Amino acid sequence: MDSLPIHVAVLPAEIVQWLNPQPGQILVDGTLGAGGHTRLLAERLQGAGYVLAVDRDPAAVAAAEQNLRGLNVKVAAASYLELSELLAELDVKSVNGIVLDLGLSSDQLADENRGFSFHSTGPLDLRFNPEEGEPAYRLLARLRENELADIIYQFGEERLSRRIARQIVAARLEHPVQTAEQLATLVRRCVPRSKDGIDPATRTFQALRIAVNEELKAIQIALQKLPALLAPGGRLAVISFHSLEDRLVKEAFRSDTRLNVLTKKPLTASPAELAANPRSRSAKLRVAERIAAS
Repeated sequence: MDSLPIHVAVLPAEIVQWLNPQPGQILVDGTLGAGGHTRLLAERLQGAGYVLAVDRDPAAVAAAEQNLRGLNVKVAAASYLELSELLAELDVKSVNGIVLDLGLSSDQLADENRGFSFHSTGPLDLRFNPEEGEPAYRLLARLRENELADIIYQFGEERLSRRIARQIVAARLEHPVQTAEQLATLVRRCVPRSKDGIDPATRTFQALRIAVNEELKAIQIALQKLPALLAPGGRLAVISFHSLEDRLVKEAFRSDTRLNVLTKKPLTASPAELAANPRSRSAKLRVAERIAAS
């Protein structure tokens, strides 16, 4: 991956507005990616305080160390599930704001060796951290037809999951499905193209990515743990990109007695942002504030 990021952060104005960074504060970006949100927050600290930015993707961390140089940012190759340990190492008891952007970055899509793009001819990997877990192509080679169908249905909400799984199993008898391009072509033969223009392979890729990275499990754990890291009045902002994520965030915010929900409905991209950055169309932002202990 090139060091110069191509990804454009979604809902940038809304993140700044709702986290409202002030000089001297400590903020956390739990999904560093290309560093767009981190940069916006760090610039508003005006040299006092800092942003702790973490990401599971070593390539994102390496790029950010170069691109964010000169700003008050501490970068770590870690999951947002490790934030409590990282803050303890920094002797920080609480922070003023946390942002999680659960989307895929354009830089990951552009990396031919990761398999995130439907047109990628490299390995169908789909792992955020290539050094952890099992790549998607091995999952496709190993799982039984019913197991594949369940993953595609549960994590992709794909109603034609059984047809897709049947075709994957049939195809691998001759040639294993090893690239994103191969999988996308196979899925397109099973799923009719919709009127909204979204690629028929989208839901299947989403499902496999979620499964490989255990994304929903990580989000559930994070939503339980992160409020404890906020100072009274500190805010947790989460950007989700599909209904499975958004549902978890919505329910966690509503049921957590430590939090006051600030966004009754999720915030979405403005028409101007949609025109400038079409990938923002699915983004939904929810924000909650830590209530002072009574």
